Amino acid sequence: MRLALMLGLVFLLSAAAGAANDSTQGNWFEAESLNAGLGAPPDDLDISTPRAAVIEFLDSGDDGDFSRAAHVLELSHISEEEQAERGPELARKLREVMNRTMVISWNELPARSDALFEAASNDAPLAGQPRRSLELSVLEVNGRPAEIRLNRAKPGEQPPIWIFSSQTVRAIDAMYESYGPGWLEERLPDVLQRPVGFGTRAWEWLALPLTVALMVGLGLIVHRLLGWLGCRVPIGWINRAADRMRMPLTVALMALLAQLLTGWIISFSGFFYTVLTPLLIGLTIVGLTLAALRTIDATLEKVTERFVDEIDDSSDRDRRKLYTSIYALRRFVLLAAVLISIVLFLVQLRLFDNVGMSLLASAGVITVVLGIAGQTVLGNILASLQIAVAKPVRIGDAVLYGDQWGYVESIYYSYLVLRSWDGRRLIVPVQYFISHPFENLSMVDASLTRTVSLRLDHCAEPDKLRKAFKKLVAKDERAVEDELLMTSVTEINEDFQEITFYATAANPTDAWLMQLDLREDLSDWVRRYHPEWWPRDRVLLDRTRTESAGKPENT
Repeated sequence: MRLALMLGLVFLLSAAAGAANDSTQGNWFEAESLNAGLGAPPDDLDISTPRAAVIEFLDSGDDGDFSRAAHVLELSHISEEEQAERGPELARKLREVMNRTMVISWNELPARSDALFEAASNDAPLAGQPRRSLELSVLEVNGRPAEIRLNRAKPGEQPPIWIFSSQTVRAIDAMYESYGPGWLEERLPDVLQRPVGFGTRAWEWLALPLTVALMVGLGLIVHRLLGWLGCRVPIGWINRAADRMRMPLTVALMALLAQLLTGWIISFSGFFYTVLTPLLIGLTIVGLTLAALRTIDATLEKVTERFVDEIDDSSDRDRRKLYTSIYALRRFVLLAAVLISIVLFLVQLRLFDNVGMSLLASAGVITVVLGIAGQTVLGNILASLQIAVAKPVRIGDAVLYGDQWGYVESIYYSYLVLRSWDGRRLIVPVQYFISHPFENLSMVDASLTRTVSLRLDHCAEPDKLRKAFKKLVAKDERAVEDELLMTSVTEINEDFQEITFYATAANPTDAWLMQLDLREDLSDWVRRYHPEWWPRDRVLLDRTRTESAGKPENT
C-alpha cells in the first residue's frame, strides 16, 4: 500500500514538472542563428527584454550607429551577404518611421525577459502569462495594416533575445515610403535636422506655425472663392446652400490639404503626429458632415419656406404630410450623419482595434450612465422619431392642447412649435406633448362645425329663425353650405328657450371667425325684426282677486 502511494506521488510530481516544462516551452521562437551577416553583436548590447530592446534601438539611432541598431532586426529574409549593407539602412528607415508615428509609453513595455505583466488590466489582458510576441503599433500602409512588432527569439544555444519581427522588417520599405521624410524635409540643411527634445527636430517647431498660417490664408481664399461661385449660380437654393456650407467645407478642405502636405511635403515626428492626425481627421469629418447637413437644411428650407408660415389645416393633407416627412428626414439625416461621423473617426484612428473590447465590456455601464444623465434628451429624441414615423400630428395640423389652440408649425428633435391664432408661439417639449392627450382637429378632415346658441323668449318661432339662419350662412364666405346646417331647440324651461344653430367651415380658423360673425348677425336680426323675442320677466296677476279687491265692503 505504501509502495503504491509512493509511486502515485512520484507520478504526480513528474506530471507537474512536465507541465511546468511544457509551460515554459514555446515562450520564444527557435532559430539556428540570427543575422550572421552582421557579425557578432556588441558585448554591451542588451536586448534581453522588450523595453531594453527598444531603448537600444532608439539610442543607437539617435547616435547614428545604425550598424548597432541593425542587430535588433530579424533579417532572416535577407541573405547573409546583403545583411551588412541592408541592415543599417533598414534600421535607419524603421527609426524614422517610429519617430514620426509613435509616442512610446514606457510603462506598457515589459521590463521582464518573458514580457510578463504582473498586474491585470483592460490594457493588459494577458497579465500573469509569459509572451513571445509584443505589438508596439499598427500603421496603415497602402490600405492594409502593417505591424511594428517585437518577437522573442532564441538563436541556437544562446539566451533568448527580443528583436523586431521578420514581418515588421519586410514592411519597413513600404512604411518608410508612406511615413518617411517628405520632399521638403529631405532638402533642409543639417542644422535644422538636429533633435531638440521630445523626439522632435528644430525644423518642426518652425514649420508648424508656418503651416498653420498657410492653411488659414488658403482657407480665407477658398472661403471667398466658394462665396463668389455661389453668388454666380442663378439658382436660389444653391446660393443659400453655398453661403451656409462654405465655412465648414473650407475647414474640411484645409484639414484634408494639411493631411496631404504632411504626408508628401513634410512629415512631423510622433510627438506632433499623435496630436495632428486625430485633429485633422476630426476637422475633415466634422467639416464635411456640417457642410452636408447645411446643404440639406438649405434645400429643405427652400422647399418649405413659402408654405410653412401660411400652412394650416386647410392645405391638402398629402402636402402637410410631405412637410412633416421633410422635417422627419432632416432629423434622420442629422442622427445618421452624427453616428457615421463618429464611426469614421474611430475607424480612421483605428481605435476599434485598441479599445473595441473595452467598449464592449463597458457598454452596460455607459448605457446606464447615459440613460440617467440624458433621460430627458433621449426621451425627446425618441418621441420626435415616434412622431416622424407614426405621424399623430403633422405640420399644419390644428390641435387643441390643454386650453391652447393652434397650428403645428414645426417639429424638431426636442420640441415642437405651436402657432396660436393670435400669432404667439407655444414651445412644447416633444416628450411632454406626446405624453398628454391632445385633440387633433385635422386628423381626418380639416372642416369643423361650430355652434351659436341664443336664449330667447318662448314666443320666438324656430322656423323663422331657421330660414333667417340659412340666409345668413349663404352670405358668409367662410361657411360651407353643403355640410351640416341645422337649427334646433336644445333647451326649454320656464324662463326661456335655447335655440342652437349649426354651421361648418373648411378649417378651424375659418370656423372660429364664422362663429363670431354668425353670432353677431343673428343678434342683429332678432334685434331688428323681432325684439320682443328677447327673454323677459313676466308677472302673472290673478284677475279674480284683483276685481274682488277693488269692490267696497258691504255695510
